[in-house]
Amino acid sequence: MTGPALRMLSLGAGVQSSTLLVLAATGAIPTFDAAVFADTGWEPAAVYRHLLRLSVIADAAGIPLVRVSNGHIRDDALDPRHRFASMPLFTLGPNGEQGMARRQCTNEYKIKPIKREVRARLGYPHPRRVPAGVYAQMAIGISVDEIGRARDADVRYMRHTFPLLDLGWRRGDCVTFLAEHGLADTPRSACVGCPFHNDVFWQRLKSGSPREWADAVAFDAAIRHGSARANADGHPLRGRFFLHSARIPLDQVELRSDRGAGRQGCGPWTCRTDPTNPPEAAGGVGLREVA
Repeated sequence: MTGPALRMLSLGAGVQSSTLLVLAATGAIPTFDAAVFADTGWEPAAVYRHLLRLSVIADAAGIPLVRVSNGHIRDDALDPRHRFASMPLFTLGPNGEQGMARRQCTNEYKIKPIKREVRARLGYPHPRRVPAGVYAQMAIGISVDEIGRARDADVRYMRHTFPLLDLGWRRGDCVTFLAEHGLADTPRSACVGCPFHNDVFWQRLKSGSPREWADAVAFDAAIRHGSARANADGHPLRGRFFLHSARIPLDQVELRSDRGAGRQGCGPWTCRTDPTNPPEAAGGVGLREVA
């Protein structure tokens, strides 16, 4: 086979991937055989509302919008019977050592279910071997200002493409385009309790969505002592764990509007790191998956 068997979109439901869906729906770029949204079960309500709008756009354009899942990240993290794919929580050791837990959640809850869907649509679900030359193109929403995040797929049955790079679009171009199509309020996509949220996000959640704020505060308290759990490698979690880099309970953090830098969104292939304390520097895990 010389060309892709499928053309798919990795839909994180944030600004860039939403732009790709609308571009395809309006005929500005080639269409997709499917748009795949990996649902962690704990996205903000605004993201799920936005996803419903995107589903209407996709349906009208004949693009199937598929939700895939590998469980509910919040419930799984608090269930002692469940294998724990660790989140990049901020840690505080018994002697005041500061660090960050390994990030395995993106791979477990986003990348794995997307790859499973790709295999199924190609007709070779695991453990069937995908023949050489059979692959799906996966469009990724990376704009020019994030070009450093563009990378090849790590499996041969998928090949990443970056239509926004081909167009030379920056994030600002995407924001303008979405506004022109009635989607000016497109949210950033990331779990409610993502440790990489900045203070601006936490402030908005606290004032605009008190139920979700209370949920994040409760989760933060519940994961404080991780020694009762084991991570994906079977090792016990030690020390204390926090959602905020201040390493104090979330509801006690003095949220400051000038602490607005850093990651808010978390796409499956573009999940960023805290530039002041990247998981890779603290024993982070790569995203390679060969299945």
